[in-house]
Amino acid sequence: MGSDDVVDSLEKGLLSDTANEAEDEIVLYSASFQEMEENYVKFRTAQWLLYSLLLILAWGIGFFMLLYLPVRRYILRKDIRSRKLYLTPNAIVYKVTKPVPFPIFGVLKKEKHVLLPSVADVVIEQGYLQSLYGVYSLRIEHVGVRRPPSDDVQIHGIANPSAFRKAVLMRLSSMTNEVFSRQVSTLEDIPNLRVGSYARCFRSLSKEVELISVIFDKLDLGILIKP
Repeated sequence: MGSDDVVDSLEKGLLSDTANEAEDEIVLYSASFQEMEENYVKFRTAQWLLYSLLLILAWGIGFFMLLYLPVRRYILRKDIRSRKLYLTPNAIVYKVTKPVPFPIFGVLKKEKHVLLPSVADVVIEQGYLQSLYGVYSLRIEHVGVRRPPSDDVQIHGIANPSAFRKAVLMRLSSMTNEVFSRQVSTLEDIPNLRVGSYARCFRSLSKEVELISVIFDKLDLGILIKP
């Protein structure tokens, strides 16, 4: 198991103590992929054809890629239909189940949990070929240097990526405001504690002054009475 897999499993474990925590979590926003299925498959098919033609000219491997194209399109459709991307109060969750390159050997399941405090930004991208088919990519950037930029979570074919980005940024803003409010509340409690401490000290000093005053009064009285 690689270090990234260990980090992912730890992040997932922090979200809940239950085994089925994803199903039990509150979903604040859920993204959709179904509307972009046809455009996404066409985009990936065009991309595959370009690679095939280039490899035909280079080594001839492109002929096998062209023969594999129907299987490739089948995998793409299964892939995008199984995708789930949603926002919870604590994380961004991405799930996908797709056939392996040779579908008879089963499927590949992937589940990604990105804790919101580790999210720096959600970037919407669209290359030239993507723009021809109206397909967008969503990239989740991480805070700090914990991971290299190449390891950012990238999701293709999402419908209405701007709405999902807005939902994530609003949740991050809300979390920041909650933390700020707690800090302000803590700072407001500190002067009150100091005032209470000063009051106790003042009462203690007052009692000591009164006691000293009584002692001096008695001493003065004794001096006056003494013949």
